[in-house]
Amino acid sequence: MENFFNNTNLLKIGGKWKWHLLILAVIAAIVSLVVSSPMIMKPRFKSVAVVYPSNIAPYSDESETEQMLQWLTSKDVRDSVINHFDLSKHYGIAPSYKYYASTMAYLYDKNVKITKTQFESVEITVTDREAKVACDMVNAIVKYTNMKIRATHHIKYQEVVESFRRELKLKKAEIDSVKSVMHDLSSTYGIYEILGQSQEITRGELRTVDGNGSAINSKEVQKLKDGMMEKGGDLLFLSTRIKDLANEYSELSLKSDIANYDAHKAYTFISIVSPATVADKKSYPKRLLVMFYFVAGTLLFSLITISVIEQRRSFQVNS
Repeated sequence: MENFFNNTNLLKIGGKWKWHLLILAVIAAIVSLVVSSPMIMKPRFKSVAVVYPSNIAPYSDESETEQMLQWLTSKDVRDSVINHFDLSKHYGIAPSYKYYASTMAYLYDKNVKITKTQFESVEITVTDREAKVACDMVNAIVKYTNMKIRATHHIKYQEVVESFRRELKLKKAEIDSVKSVMHDLSSTYGIYEILGQSQEITRGELRTVDGNGSAINSKEVQKLKDGMMEKGGDLLFLSTRIKDLANEYSELSLKSDIANYDAHKAYTFISIVSPATVADKKSYPKRLLVMFYFVAGTLLFSLITISVIEQRRSFQVNS
């Protein structure tokens, strides 16, 4: 049996039915123009921005770009953009709708595409019925991502600040405790400085002071000597300890100041390489492309239908 669907037969059928096919093609073209008109297919506009990460410390094995991609596609950023532009009203979805959340997430993901490029940048693409809204949404995504990262970093740095604050408080309490013990030693035993008072004790013992040696208060010298012998070692330890504590306190205070600065710094975390612009022409629908698919589909369907008709006629003639 002859194959009605081979290329030669299709060419014969095309030649035989050319005027019919031409008319169908014209009709399909006209229909496609009507279907793709703004009255039926609402025009959509595209806005695109290309960004790089900045001041972002990656977690785990993620690169900075991969981490930024996670921030950009986060639920918090999505919800902030939806609320800012009142997209439920813009998309015609009532908040009372049973599947409101999932539908809004679907529509947002359909109109917002955030992808990593081969150059380790991120491309943010938004399509919308209004060119200005598409551009503003791209900028809002960048804005809310910056705010989200900044807020998260603030919380983390604030934890560090609070940790240093507790350490400084404990260190200050330890310094005050050492000072109190030193004050007690000074009040009780009259010793407060090892080297200088040791020299004075030695001069009093040897009576090598200037002037009348009889003016030396031997009783006080002996008392000071006894106190120095009994508590001198403690005083020396406490003097060294309070110097060490003062250095430790100074280092902690410096680190606390740095952490406090980090907690309140207003860094941006996204560098915009190619900013979003308001589109001056629609990106969808492409009327020529719609026309091509309409005409091509119509001709293909027509050829198949005609081939089936011709095949049946051939069977009837031969039977």
